[in-house]
Amino acid sequence: MLPMQNSLFKGLKVIDCATVIAAPAAAMILADFGAEVIKIEQHGEGDMLRMLSHIPTTPEAGNEWFWQMDGRNKKGLCLDLKSTQGMEVLHKLVAQCDVFITNHPSGVRESLGLTYDDLKPKNPNMIYASLTAYGEQGPERNRKGFDQLAYWARSGLMDLMRAPNTPPTQGLPGMGDHPTAVALYAAIVTGLLHREKTGQGGMVHTSLLANGLWSASGIAQGAMAGGDMAVYRENNIVNGAMMRPYQTSDERWLQFNMVRNDELLSLLLAGLGAIHLLADPRFADPEEMWANRQAFGDEIQALVGCQTSDHWLEIFAAFEVPVNKVATIEETLLDRQIAENKMAVKPNIDGVEIPLIINHPIKVDAIAQTAMTRAPNLGEHSEEILRDLGYSEGAIKTLRASGTI
Repeated sequence: MLPMQNSLFKGLKVIDCATVIAAPAAAMILADFGAEVIKIEQHGEGDMLRMLSHIPTTPEAGNEWFWQMDGRNKKGLCLDLKSTQGMEVLHKLVAQCDVFITNHPSGVRESLGLTYDDLKPKNPNMIYASLTAYGEQGPERNRKGFDQLAYWARSGLMDLMRAPNTPPTQGLPGMGDHPTAVALYAAIVTGLLHREKTGQGGMVHTSLLANGLWSASGIAQGAMAGGDMAVYRENNIVNGAMMRPYQTSDERWLQFNMVRNDELLSLLLAGLGAIHLLADPRFADPEEMWANRQAFGDEIQALVGCQTSDHWLEIFAAFEVPVNKVATIEETLLDRQIAENKMAVKPNIDGVEIPLIINHPIKVDAIAQTAMTRAPNLGEHSEEILRDLGYSEGAIKTLRASGTI
């Protein structure tokens, strides 16, 4: 067995010139594998990500859990990019970096001189990673958008993910940002591999809309292939019996939707003590069962509701029927499966009193993640970063006095 490699990206220099979740989280993944990431923030309150732990739509825990989750393992530089001196600092960082990450809207990049064409002459070998809401081209390229707008609403997911005849459902904070972060990370690593083979840097990119469409592709591709969407929607006004959740006597819910063939259905009904339902003329063949799917599901619900979720899970496990309980998010804190697979880990960081921090989903057995460090305070490493760039103490003092850092 080969020894585990520590810090795969040690020596890789990354500039996180982005805000909120998706693009900064991609930088965090690079940092987790050893890259040196410099997080650039604006003066004042800094990145809006710092505030997301304290808004009404997230759980209040009395700490900056969102910032610690997505901002970890970075150095912090507070920099005024609207000033000449601030851009001089940024250009020096760009000249030395391997990866530059941004999600500023196109108009902001153009006004500040942060487009790929602006920065490429200063470092042709870098990977310029761009995240947009709606894509690099087209009439919406300049539109601003967060994941709830571009990933969730604009892609069609918000319309698809709702109970029949109900309003579209609002998404969760960061629900589209975090998978998009993985896509941006993949684009960056692909760009780095291309550079390794050819010596050429370049621009890589993805968008919230592209990732939302990709998430919806199990239906969206059917629509683009000419599928009859009117029939699809009509068929799904009433869910099939295996496509609806069932409530147990302890007010938990069971998910049945992987019961997808006659053999598994027979085993499910045997476990429920309801094999007699197959003799009912309403459910005697697949066509009748579909036509009477509401009644079939109601018969199953009447039985499921008589026992607890644990009772049914034990029975279905014995019959090898793929049924599972719908978990509550509160249960993840003590979930052994999550803990043993390091999907969430104890941070063990001084000054960070958070029991567990959720990990990104990328795992490589031969590569160890770096030891977690806390997300930086606003501008915490500004002077250290400037010294590394060759600024004298006097020059640093002048930059601070002018408000540049």
